[in-house]
Amino acid sequence: MLKSITAALSIAFALASGGVPVLAQQAVPLDRISLPQGFDIEIYAEGLVNPRSMTLSPNGTLFVGTRMNPQRIAQGEPGGGVLYAIQDRDGDQRADEVIVLAQGLNVPNGVAFHDGDLYVAEISRILRYDDIESRLNDPPEPVVVSDVFPTDWLHGWKFIAFGPDGKLYVPVGAPCNVCDRSEDEPRYASIMRMNADGSDLEVFASGIRNSVGFDWHPQTNELWFTSNGRDGWGDNRPPDTLNRAPRAGMHFGYPYCHAGEPDPDFGEGRSCDDYTLPARNLGPHVAALGFRFYTGTMFPAEYRNQIIIAEHGSWNRSPEAGHTGHRLTVVKLEGNEAVAYEPFAEGWLGSDNTAWGRPVDVLVMPDGAVLVSDDVAGVIYRISYPG
Repeated sequence: MLKSITAALSIAFALASGGVPVLAQQAVPLDRISLPQGFDIEIYAEGLVNPRSMTLSPNGTLFVGTRMNPQRIAQGEPGGGVLYAIQDRDGDQRADEVIVLAQGLNVPNGVAFHDGDLYVAEISRILRYDDIESRLNDPPEPVVVSDVFPTDWLHGWKFIAFGPDGKLYVPVGAPCNVCDRSEDEPRYASIMRMNADGSDLEVFASGIRNSVGFDWHPQTNELWFTSNGRDGWGDNRPPDTLNRAPRAGMHFGYPYCHAGEPDPDFGEGRSCDDYTLPARNLGPHVAALGFRFYTGTMFPAEYRNQIIIAEHGSWNRSPEAGHTGHRLTVVKLEGNEAVAYEPFAEGWLGSDNTAWGRPVDVLVMPDGAVLVSDDVAGVIYRISYPG
């Protein structure tokens, strides 16, 4: 209890001293979350404002991005552009200190750690904080690695990660629900990649409406990613998708096709056979975001090298249909075939169809536990398997 109070006071002081409104911490009903037998869930860090994407340094510092922006602060909304560093100094698997590295950034959703430096994705820029762990309490001014990305807010927030090739992968979402901008701006609806210094920026994969999560298979090094399906086509279509991109240059269908089905507005005269089908259809409107291949040894062997996905949850399904997502799911693979898709953790969506939490990203820790960010409850969970 003392440690929890100390951490909460540290968070409150860091936020208040930096001029960022403090999130009023509500009780998190962990008992509502159901997991497979033998698994436990607990709070790793709390009192955060809109925690989203996560990355871990080799020294164990957890860096967390957020999606709020300065314009929304001006409209009276809290927490714009905060970037966190979180440390568990005594190794008891709970945060001791939460440091606000920066604030007022333009939607610093994506974070990646590489060669001692922290990379942060804003809407239109990639920033780099050099040698960041030596200056957590006095962060340097960031270096602008690249500022050539589109400035659109819609689907402009980014998940970023370094691939096995040493390149930084950066998605660029479509600036709309459904539109065709391929002629005038081929960067839209793509996943791009570049060198760590920002050079040689290129489109790696296209026809992707909005990907906010990807990872590389631990055995094949092939890129897998989630993508959010279009809105306005009914409660139950199209599905969100899990996709596999073993090579550069593949097209995944957007805006002409969604999971192999022609778009009602842009699919005329197109054959969906001309595009790459998903590796697995997920639920409709589940907002599949961050995911990781489970590479730890703590969980039972059946989870090794399988995919854990954070489904942020639907926002515009009809009341009659009810919400989807608001959970963690597991996709099980046999080779490159996704043979099963099933719930792993549920309970953030109540029986009254309202959500008290929304999972965003997952991260496998060195001990094999999995961290899960929740941008509504303002916490990071730790899921373990003591069983």
